[in-house]
Amino acid sequence: MRQPMTGFHQDHEGHWVARLACGHTQHVRHQPPMSLRPWVLSEAGRAERLGGELDCLKCERGEPRDVAG
Repeated sequence: MRQPMTGFHQDHEGHWVARLACGHTQHVRHQPPMSLRPWVLSEAGRAERLGGELDCLKCERGEPRDVAG
């Protein structure tokens, strides 16, 4: 199920995590060659992606929200 990104934060290891409209979170790492997301490395890049959608496997599995609101 596709969900829009509503914000970002860093986890305790400094990896970027997207907050999704459904209340779930998802890591959005830039780790070539497996994951190419250079946009996550800059504030401007992350801002441009707000509202963009990611597949949310947690929604598909019916998991509870990760974050309130």
